[in-house]
Amino acid sequence: MNAQQLYRSFILAARAGYPFQVRQRSSPTHFGPAYRTGRLSTAIPGRDCVPQQKSHALINNTKLITTLSLSLFLLSCNNQPQQTQEENKADIEQSSLISDESIFNLTSKWNTEEGQQIELNELKGKVLVMVMIYTSCRAACPRLVADMQNIEKQIPEEKKKDVRYVLVSIDPENDTPPRLKAFAIQNKMDGEEWTFLQGDQNTVREFANVLSVKYQEIAPMDFSHSNIISVFNQQGELVHQQEGLGVDNKETIANIIETAKTE
Repeated sequence: MNAQQLYRSFILAARAGYPFQVRQRSSPTHFGPAYRTGRLSTAIPGRDCVPQQKSHALINNTKLITTLSLSLFLLSCNNQPQQTQEENKADIEQSSLISDESIFNLTSKWNTEEGQQIELNELKGKVLVMVMIYTSCRAACPRLVADMQNIEKQIPEEKKKDVRYVLVSIDPENDTPPRLKAFAIQNKMDGEEWTFLQGDQNTVREFANVLSVKYQEIAPMDFSHSNIISVFNQQGELVHQQEGLGVDNKETIANIIETAKTE
């Protein structure tokens, strides 16, 4: 009898009318970050499922069910593919790399220029070069875009695949995914290394605070804003910021290259 058959036997026995009570553990097993957001009550068949004792006959029957469930538990542990165990270990190790300072702790939703909805943690694993702009800007933003393009051109060829450039709109009402896509094509920034993000008013304000970017709408589709380019490592931690327009970006490029080495 394989694990699936044992599982079905356990389910069928339970459906036959044998009541069970789930006893919550006093010290739950920790599986990683999921416990940071709430307590999980776990029950292991054969140990945490306790039958209500109504008669000796019921006790005998529930012993059989307990034996089946324990066999299922042991068999599932022994038959777990080695690859799955290794993948789980890798996931736990990767999660442990995210510190409290990581932007990947933010759970806000964003729309890309391709119309896909993502969270920031989906950008994990690459050096991120990020800036906040809006597409109708005619003053500072074109210069910020030029600075981003200049930085991208100076990254060595062997490191280009390790870096992603992210432009976040501070005008989410007007900078829709189609508009961001058109802007990307117009500025020749539609390659895989470029990502444009549209959030909502709250998520944009939250992210701006993280980057220490100040912005204010002074007229319809016209904003005053900080001019900051930020560099994050593969775990979403801030490692460098460049402030100003048309400034010497040698230090920024050096930080990107050095951070990419620590992948």
